[in-house]
Amino acid sequence: MRKMIVAGCLLLGIFGFFLPPKVLFAAEQKVVDNKMTLLARGEYLVNLGGCNDCHTPKKMSPGGPVPDETRLLAGHPSDEKLPELPPNIFGPDKWGAITNTGFTGWVGPWGTSYASNLSPDRETGTGVWQEELFIKIIRTGKFMGSGRDILPPMPWDEYAKLTYADLKAIFAYLKSINPIKNQVPASVPVRLVD
Repeated sequence: MRKMIVAGCLLLGIFGFFLPPKVLFAAEQKVVDNKMTLLARGEYLVNLGGCNDCHTPKKMSPGGPVPDETRLLAGHPSDEKLPELPPNIFGPDKWGAITNTGFTGWVGPWGTSYASNLSPDRETGTGVWQEELFIKIIRTGKFMGSGRDILPPMPWDEYAKLTYADLKAIFAYLKSINPIKNQVPASVPVRLVD
């Protein structure tokens, strides 16, 4: 079987050498078109899914906070601290959650959560992630696919219902955006006492 595969590849290489450039260009163009379709689908799903709502820092406009396009999907700004909260703010007849003006930092009964840097920066974002890891994170709801639970407000359980093809498209899109160096603070889950 292995010899047949090697022979097939060799024949394709030889015939490819003699194929007219027009045929080769058409095949190459199809690959480019498929990649652009994948990226467009990924961008569509990221926008439809509201990923920018929490993962893109905001800047103030006359109409209120709007996404800062220069920090697309860079997560909670590393230099932004959340203000102190009054004691006993959460409960059945009180607040359920509080967020900062950029919607990148959240505090609730689960603890403190910060929107992750989804840009493909290799040191502080998703730059070293592989597609399989991204899909595992979304499917399991576990930080890095096997760590602590992903905290609210991230609706990972809803995104886990996406098809494999849609998750691949989202990941391809995230890999295509501008990498932004931004070390997001670690989330702090509340430890429940037994």
